[in-house]
Amino acid sequence: MKLGVFNPLFQNMELEEMLDYVKASGLDAVEIGTGVYPGSRHCNLDELLESETTRHAYIDKFASRGLIISAFSCHGNPISPDPSLREESDTVLRKTIELADLLDVPVVNTFSGTPAGNATDTAVNWPVTPWPEEYSQIKEWQWENRLIPYWKDIADVAKAHDVKIGLELHGGFLIHSPHTMLELRKATNEYIGANLDPSHLWWQGIDPVAAIKILGRENAIHHFHAKDTYIDTDNLNMHGYLDMNPYGNIRDRSWTFRSVGLGHGIEEWANMMSALRTYDYDYVVSIEHEDGLMSIEEGFQTAVKTLQNVIIREKPTDMWWA
Repeated sequence: MKLGVFNPLFQNMELEEMLDYVKASGLDAVEIGTGVYPGSRHCNLDELLESETTRHAYIDKFASRGLIISAFSCHGNPISPDPSLREESDTVLRKTIELADLLDVPVVNTFSGTPAGNATDTAVNWPVTPWPEEYSQIKEWQWENRLIPYWKDIADVAKAHDVKIGLELHGGFLIHSPHTMLELRKATNEYIGANLDPSHLWWQGIDPVAAIKILGRENAIHHFHAKDTYIDTDNLNMHGYLDMNPYGNIRDRSWTFRSVGLGHGIEEWANMMSALRTYDYDYVVSIEHEDGLMSIEEGFQTAVKTLQNVIIREKPTDMWWA
Protein backbone atom coordinates (compact mmCIF):
# COMPACT_ATOMS: atom_id res chain seq x y z
CA MET A 1 0.00 0.00 0.00
CA LYS A 2 0.96 3.63 -0.46
CA LEU A 3 0.27 6.66 1.72
CA GLY A 4 -1.29 9.74 0.16
CA VAL A 5 -3.28 12.87 0.91
CA PHE A 6 -6.37 14.60 -0.48
CA ASN A 7 -5.31 18.06 -1.61
CA PRO A 8 -8.10 20.48 -0.46
CA LEU A 9 -6.32 21.18 2.84
CA PHE A 10 -3.45 22.71 0.81
CA GLN A 11 -5.55 25.28 -1.05
CA ASN A 12 -3.22 28.04 0.12
CA MET A 13 -0.25 26.47 -1.70
CA GLU A 14 0.71 26.48 -5.34
CA LEU A 15 0.85 23.03 -6.94
CA GLU A 16 4.63 22.57 -6.89
CA GLU A 17 4.93 23.94 -3.36
CA MET A 18 2.26 21.46 -2.26
CA LEU A 19 3.98 18.55 -3.99
CA ASP A 20 7.32 19.41 -2.38
CA TYR A 21 5.66 19.49 1.03
CA VAL A 22 3.87 16.18 0.47
CA LYS A 23 7.10 14.52 -0.67
CA ALA A 24 9.04 15.89 2.29
CA SER A 25 6.35 14.47 4.59
CA GLY A 26 7.16 10.96 3.36
CA LEU A 27 4.07 10.40 1.21
CA ASP A 28 3.74 8.57 -2.09
CA ALA A 29 0.55 9.95 -3.63
CA VAL A 30 -1.82 12.89 -3.95
CA GLU A 31 -5.56 12.81 -4.58
CA ILE A 32 -6.48 15.85 -6.66
CA GLY A 33 -9.80 17.70 -6.64
CA THR A 34 -11.08 18.67 -10.09
CA GLY A 35 -14.13 20.71 -9.13
CA VAL A 36 -17.50 21.03 -7.36
CA TYR A 37 -17.15 20.54 -3.56
CA PRO A 38 -13.35 19.85 -3.42
CA GLY A 39 -12.62 22.75 -5.79
CA SER A 40 -10.04 22.70 -8.57
CA ARG A 41 -7.16 24.65 -7.01
CA HIS A 42 -4.48 22.35 -8.42
CA CYS A 43 -6.19 21.12 -11.59
CA ASN A 44 -7.60 23.06 -14.54
CA LEU A 45 -9.70 20.46 -16.30
CA ASP A 46 -10.27 22.36 -19.54
CA GLU A 47 -6.63 23.34 -20.01
CA LEU A 48 -5.47 19.78 -19.39
CA LEU A 49 -8.06 18.26 -21.70
CA GLU A 50 -7.18 20.65 -24.50
CA SER A 51 -3.41 20.18 -24.61
CA GLU A 52 -1.26 17.07 -24.60
CA THR A 53 1.77 19.26 -23.88
CA THR A 54 0.06 20.70 -20.83
CA ARG A 55 -0.84 17.22 -19.64
CA HIS A 56 2.75 15.99 -19.98
CA ALA A 57 4.04 19.01 -18.04
CA TYR A 58 1.40 18.50 -15.36
CA ILE A 59 2.02 14.81 -14.74
CA ASP A 60 5.78 15.36 -14.79
CA LYS A 61 5.46 17.60 -11.72
CA PHE A 62 4.30 14.52 -9.82
CA ALA A 63 6.53 11.92 -11.46
CA SER A 64 9.70 13.99 -11.02
CA ARG A 65 9.10 13.91 -7.28
CA GLY A 66 8.34 10.20 -7.19
CA LEU A 67 4.64 10.86 -6.56
CA ILE A 68 1.53 9.49 -8.23
CA ILE A 69 -2.00 10.84 -8.54
CA SER A 70 -4.06 8.25 -6.67
CA ALA A 71 -7.39 9.61 -7.87
CA PHE A 72 -9.16 12.63 -9.25
CA SER A 73 -12.05 13.73 -7.04
CA CYS A 74 -15.10 15.75 -8.00
CA HIS A 75 -17.59 15.21 -5.18
CA GLY A 76 -20.88 16.87 -6.07
CA ASN A 77 -24.53 15.98 -6.59
CA PRO A 78 -25.10 14.85 -10.19
CA ILE A 79 -28.75 13.93 -9.56
CA SER A 80 -29.67 17.08 -7.64
CA PRO A 81 -33.03 18.74 -8.28
CA ASP A 82 -31.10 22.02 -8.57
CA PRO A 83 -30.35 22.24 -12.32
CA SER A 84 -27.17 24.29 -11.92
CA LEU A 85 -25.59 21.95 -9.35
CA ARG A 86 -26.74 18.87 -11.24
CA GLU A 87 -25.30 20.08 -14.55
CA GLU A 88 -22.05 21.27 -12.97
CA SER A 89 -21.56 17.97 -11.12
CA ASP A 90 -22.32 15.89 -14.21
CA THR A 91 -20.13 17.96 -16.53
CA VAL A 92 -17.17 17.94 -14.16
CA LEU A 93 -17.53 14.19 -13.54
CA ARG A 94 -17.53 13.35 -17.26
CA LYS A 95 -14.55 15.62 -17.95
CA THR A 96 -12.72 14.14 -14.97
CA ILE A 97 -13.22 10.59 -16.23
CA GLU A 98 -11.85 11.65 -19.60
CA LEU A 99 -8.81 13.30 -18.03
CA ALA A 100 -8.18 10.31 -15.77
CA ASP A 101 -8.06 8.11 -18.85
CA LEU A 102 -5.61 10.43 -20.61
CA LEU A 103 -3.30 10.59 -17.57
CA ASP A 104 -3.60 6.93 -16.52
CA VAL A 105 -5.22 7.83 -13.20
CA PRO A 106 -7.20 4.70 -12.32
CA VAL A 107 -9.93 6.13 -10.06
CA VAL A 108 -12.35 9.05 -9.99
CA ASN A 109 -13.97 9.69 -6.59
CA THR A 110 -17.33 11.36 -6.10
CA PHE A 111 -20.71 11.13 -4.33
CA SER A 112 -23.70 9.18 -5.61
CA GLY A 113 -25.91 12.23 -5.14
CA THR A 114 -29.38 12.76 -3.72
CA PRO A 115 -32.40 13.76 -5.80
CA ALA A 116 -35.76 15.18 -4.85
CA GLY A 117 -38.51 12.94 -3.52
CA ASN A 118 -40.57 13.01 -6.70
CA ALA A 119 -40.67 14.56 -10.16
CA THR A 120 -42.05 17.93 -9.00
CA ASP A 121 -40.03 18.48 -5.79
CA THR A 122 -37.32 21.17 -5.84
CA ALA A 123 -35.33 20.11 -2.73
CA VAL A 124 -33.23 17.04 -2.00
CA ASN A 125 -34.83 14.32 0.10
CA TRP A 126 -32.85 11.68 2.01
CA PRO A 127 -35.25 9.13 3.54
CA VAL A 128 -33.80 7.33 6.58
CA THR A 129 -36.73 5.23 7.77
CA PRO A 130 -39.10 2.85 5.92
CA TRP A 131 -42.24 4.09 7.71
CA PRO A 132 -44.50 6.00 7.35
CA GLU A 133 -44.85 4.36 3.98
CA GLU A 134 -44.26 7.60 2.07
CA TYR A 135 -40.55 7.30 2.84
CA SER A 136 -40.28 3.86 1.26
CA GLN A 137 -42.14 5.16 -1.78
CA ILE A 138 -39.70 8.08 -2.03
CA LYS A 139 -36.70 5.73 -1.90
CA GLU A 140 -38.17 3.47 -4.57
CA TRP A 141 -38.90 6.42 -6.87
CA GLN A 142 -35.41 7.88 -6.37
CA TRP A 143 -33.62 4.63 -7.18
CA GLU A 144 -35.75 3.71 -10.19
CA ASN A 145 -36.02 7.16 -11.75
CA ARG A 146 -32.87 9.03 -10.79
CA LEU A 147 -30.08 6.99 -9.19
CA ILE A 148 -29.92 3.83 -11.31
CA PRO A 149 -30.51 5.46 -14.72
CA TYR A 150 -27.81 8.06 -14.09
CA TRP A 151 -25.19 5.66 -12.74
CA LYS A 152 -25.86 3.06 -15.44
CA ASP A 153 -24.86 5.72 -17.95
CA ILE A 154 -21.77 6.79 -15.98
CA ALA A 155 -20.77 3.16 -15.40
CA ASP A 156 -20.75 2.65 -19.18
CA VAL A 157 -18.65 5.80 -19.63
CA ALA A 158 -16.24 4.62 -16.92
CA LYS A 159 -15.93 1.19 -18.55
CA ALA A 160 -15.25 2.75 -21.96
CA HIS A 161 -12.41 4.77 -20.43
CA ASP A 162 -11.28 1.95 -18.09
CA VAL A 163 -11.53 4.29 -15.09
CA LYS A 164 -13.04 3.11 -11.80
CA ILE A 165 -15.58 5.23 -9.92
CA GLY A 166 -15.13 5.43 -6.14
CA LEU A 167 -18.37 6.50 -4.47
CA GLU A 168 -17.86 7.82 -0.97
CA LEU A 169 -20.27 6.20 1.49
CA HIS A 170 -21.49 9.45 3.02
CA GLY A 171 -24.69 10.07 4.95
CA GLY A 172 -27.03 12.45 3.16
CA PHE A 173 -26.47 10.69 -0.18
CA LEU A 174 -28.31 7.63 -1.47
CA ILE A 175 -25.16 5.48 -1.48
CA HIS A 176 -24.03 5.63 2.13
CA SER A 177 -23.59 2.03 3.35
CA PRO A 178 -22.12 -1.27 2.13
CA HIS A 179 -25.63 -2.49 1.28
CA THR A 180 -26.57 0.51 -0.85
CA MET A 181 -23.14 0.36 -2.52
CA LEU A 182 -23.57 -3.27 -3.53
CA GLU A 183 -27.16 -2.74 -4.67
CA LEU A 184 -26.07 0.02 -7.05
CA ARG A 185 -23.12 -2.08 -8.22
CA LYS A 186 -25.53 -4.92 -9.11
CA ALA A 187 -27.62 -2.49 -11.13
CA THR A 188 -24.62 -1.04 -13.02
CA ASN A 189 -21.22 -2.73 -13.40
CA GLU A 190 -17.95 -3.48 -11.61
CA TYR A 191 -16.52 -0.06 -12.40
CA ILE A 192 -18.80 1.33 -9.70
CA GLY A 193 -17.26 0.77 -6.27
CA ALA A 194 -16.43 2.49 -2.99
CA ASN A 195 -14.09 5.22 -1.93
CA LEU A 196 -14.20 3.85 1.61
CA ASP A 197 -13.97 6.49 4.33
CA PRO A 198 -14.25 5.04 7.84
CA SER A 199 -15.11 8.42 9.35
CA HIS A 200 -18.55 8.33 7.70
CA LEU A 201 -19.13 4.72 8.68
CA TRP A 202 -18.52 5.30 12.39
CA TRP A 203 -21.19 7.99 12.67
CA GLN A 204 -23.67 5.64 10.99
CA GLY A 205 -22.88 2.89 13.51
CA ILE A 206 -21.01 0.76 10.94
CA ASP A 207 -17.77 -1.02 11.85
CA PRO A 208 -15.21 -0.11 9.14
CA VAL A 209 -13.40 -3.46 9.40
CA ALA A 210 -16.67 -5.29 8.79
CA ALA A 211 -17.42 -2.94 5.87
CA ILE A 212 -14.00 -3.69 4.36
CA LYS A 213 -14.74 -7.41 4.56
CA ILE A 214 -18.20 -7.03 3.00
CA LEU A 215 -17.02 -4.86 0.12
CA GLY A 216 -13.64 -6.56 -0.22
CA ARG A 217 -15.28 -9.90 -0.97
CA GLU A 218 -16.88 -8.24 -4.00
CA ASN A 219 -13.69 -6.42 -5.09
CA ALA A 220 -15.71 -3.26 -4.57
CA ILE A 221 -13.13 -1.04 -2.82
CA HIS A 222 -11.56 1.27 -5.40
CA HIS A 223 -9.97 3.86 -3.08
CA PHE A 224 -9.59 4.53 0.66
CA HIS A 225 -9.81 7.75 2.68
CA ALA A 226 -8.11 8.03 6.06
CA LYS A 227 -10.14 10.22 8.39
CA ASP A 228 -11.26 9.59 11.96
CA THR A 229 -14.41 10.35 13.97
CA TYR A 230 -14.77 10.94 17.69
CA ILE A 231 -18.11 9.81 19.14
CA ASP A 232 -19.20 11.86 22.18
CA THR A 233 -21.51 9.43 23.99
CA ASP A 234 -23.07 12.12 26.19
CA ASN A 235 -24.13 14.16 23.19
CA LEU A 236 -25.07 11.01 21.30
CA ASN A 237 -27.69 10.28 23.96
CA MET A 238 -29.11 13.76 23.39
CA HIS A 239 -29.02 14.03 19.58
CA GLY A 240 -28.46 10.55 18.17
CA TYR A 241 -26.23 9.93 15.16
CA LEU A 242 -28.36 12.13 12.88
CA ASP A 243 -27.04 15.27 14.55
CA MET A 244 -27.86 18.60 12.86
CA ASN A 245 -25.63 20.73 15.10
CA PRO A 246 -23.15 22.70 12.94
CA TYR A 247 -19.73 21.06 12.61
CA GLY A 248 -18.17 24.01 14.42
CA ASN A 249 -20.37 23.46 17.48
CA ILE A 250 -18.07 20.71 18.73
CA ARG A 251 -19.11 20.88 22.39
CA ASP A 252 -22.68 19.85 21.55
CA ARG A 253 -22.14 17.46 18.66
CA SER A 254 -22.65 13.68 18.88
CA TRP A 255 -19.67 13.11 16.62
CA THR A 256 -16.78 15.15 15.27
CA PHE A 257 -14.22 14.48 12.57
CA ARG A 258 -10.72 14.02 13.96
CA SER A 259 -7.25 13.40 12.61
CA VAL A 260 -6.31 9.74 12.26
CA GLY A 261 -5.79 8.09 15.65
CA LEU A 262 -7.61 10.76 17.68
CA GLY A 263 -11.11 9.31 17.42
CA HIS A 264 -10.20 5.63 17.41
CA GLY A 265 -6.99 4.03 18.61
CA ILE A 266 -4.06 2.81 16.59
CA GLU A 267 -5.19 -0.81 17.04
CA GLU A 268 -8.40 -0.12 15.12
CA TRP A 269 -6.47 1.59 12.34
CA ALA A 270 -4.05 -1.35 12.24
CA ASN A 271 -7.01 -3.72 11.98
CA MET A 272 -8.32 -1.74 9.01
CA MET A 273 -4.97 -1.92 7.23
CA SER A 274 -4.84 -5.67 7.86
CA ALA A 275 -8.38 -6.10 6.54
CA LEU A 276 -7.53 -4.13 3.41
CA ARG A 277 -4.52 -6.38 2.81
CA THR A 278 -6.55 -9.52 3.52
CA TYR A 279 -9.10 -8.54 0.88
CA ASP A 280 -6.49 -7.57 -1.71
CA TYR A 281 -6.63 -3.79 -1.51
CA ASP A 282 -3.05 -2.80 -2.28
CA TYR A 283 -3.48 0.80 -3.36
CA VAL A 284 -3.43 4.22 -1.70
CA VAL A 285 -4.56 5.22 1.79
CA SER A 286 -5.39 8.89 1.26
CA ILE A 287 -5.41 11.23 4.26
CA GLU A 288 -8.37 13.61 4.47
CA HIS A 289 -7.96 16.21 7.21
CA GLU A 290 -11.14 17.88 8.52
CA ASP A 291 -10.30 18.14 12.23
CA GLY A 292 -11.90 21.26 13.75
CA LEU A 293 -9.65 21.09 16.82
CA MET A 294 -6.29 21.14 15.04
CA SER A 295 -4.37 23.24 12.54
CA ILE A 296 -3.74 21.96 9.04
CA GLU A 297 -0.08 21.26 9.82
CA GLU A 298 -0.62 19.54 13.16
CA GLY A 299 -3.64 17.53 12.03
CA PHE A 300 -1.99 16.39 8.81
CA GLN A 301 1.30 15.43 10.46
CA THR A 302 -0.58 13.57 13.22
CA ALA A 303 -2.32 11.49 10.57
CA VAL A 304 0.95 10.84 8.75
CA LYS A 305 2.70 9.71 11.92
CA THR A 306 -0.13 7.38 12.94
CA LEU A 307 -0.51 5.79 9.52
CA GLN A 308 3.23 5.33 9.00
CA ASN A 309 3.12 3.01 12.01
CA VAL A 310 0.34 0.77 10.67
CA ILE A 311 0.26 0.89 6.88
CA ILE A 312 1.43 -2.32 5.20
CA ARG A 313 3.75 -1.29 2.39
CA GLU A 314 5.42 -4.51 1.31
CA LYS A 315 3.79 -7.54 -0.23
CA PRO A 316 3.73 -10.65 1.99
CA THR A 317 6.26 -13.41 1.45
CA ASP A 318 5.62 -17.14 1.47
CA MET A 319 4.79 -18.61 4.88
CA TRP A 320 8.30 -19.72 5.76
CA TRP A 321 7.20 -20.93 9.20
CA ALA A 322 4.65 -23.50 7.98
